[in-house]
Formats: sequence, C-alpha cells, structure tokens
Amino acid sequence: MIQRIGIGYDIHRLVKGRKLILGGVRIPYSKGPLAHSDGDVLLHSVCDALLGAIGEGDIGEHFPNTDQRYLNISSLKLLKSVAALARKKGFVAGNIDTVVIAEEPKILKYKKQMQSNIARALKIKEAYINIKATTNEGVGEIGERKAIASYSVALLSKPRYTQRV
Repeated sequence: MIQRIGIGYDIHRLVKGRKLILGGVRIPYSKGPLAHSDGDVLLHSVCDALLGAIGEGDIGEHFPNTDQRYLNISSLKLLKSVAALARKKGFVAGNIDTVVIAEEPKILKYKKQMQSNIARALKIKEAYINIKATTNEGVGEIGERKAIASYSVALLSKPRYTQRV
C-alpha cells in the first residue's frame, strides 16, 4: 500500500455582512469570512491537504478566485471535486486531522455535524475525521477577532495494485 500525507492551511479576514460557514455548517456569528467562495476555512484547508497528498497543487489552482463559477460556491462542492480527483488517481482518505483557530465563536456543538459533512464528501467513516479548535490567545489578527484560520493534515492510501509506473 502506498501512503501519502498532505498539509493544508487557510485564513480569511472576518467582516460584517457575511455568513460564517465552517465544515459546511452555518454558525451564528456577527461576522463571516471575506472570500470569493463561501470562505469555509476548514474545508479549504482540508482541500489543500488532500491536493498536497496527491501532488495536485493547491485550491487556488483548481478553483481560482478570478473565476465567476466559484463566486459564493459551497466549499462542500469544492471538497467533493477534490475527493473525486483523489479517487481518480487511486487514493482514498485514511484520516483527516484539523484545527480551527479563532477567538470566537465556540464550535464544539457544531463539530459532529462538520465531521459528518466532511466524511460524506470524502466517502469515508466519520471516525476518520478529527476536528479541533483553539484560540490565538489574543495575539495577532486572529486574536483580535479580525480573522479565522484552519490547518489540516490528510493521510491518503492507494493499494499497490492500482499503482501505475
């Protein structure tokens, strides 16, 4: 079995007048991400982790913010597209580990739904998705509640019999 690891990161400024969506879940909050798509930093970091593991660049290359097709698009659609690309290359996600960095809002009560959304998009078990949250302890733009960020790590596997030389 071939295994590959990828890491992803995303950050967006928070502004009034935008919805906050994390892991495909709408979270009540007074601000949302300034972004071309829905600005879901959690799913964007997962997409980048998957793309990194399969050697396919980054989310900006596949879904550029200059393309009107992606204006306000649900990041769940982007994740499903990236997952399909990974499967086409013979890879399946083994596990995803993530961390959302924000002073607020607290996401604990939304984590299970986020986990379910990501698992469905990747066609894997919810148990293979881990979502953590932390603050930036008041430091920097995240600490000042002006931004939100996420890191993700993905482990992908490919059975040897699907490997092409």
